[in-house]
Amino acid sequence: MRRLKAPWSAEKTEGGYRVRDSRGRTLCYVYCRDDEKNAEVANVLTWEEGRRVAANIAKLPELLGK
Repeated sequence: MRRLKAPWSAEKTEGGYRVRDSRGRTLCYVYCRDDEKNAEVANVLTWEEGRRVAANIAKLPELLGK
């Protein structure tokens, strides 16, 4: 089983956020739109919602005590 080295980080990209481990591996993408209406049409999160989700995913190793 591969280990995903902490710390993880969330960075803003053109269409949302990318969460990476300390080696630079992409762990996930969180897709976002500018406003609530566009986000609803695209069935994705707003930028604020996406930022919070990506930040919380990046905190997982710390929260799990790894």
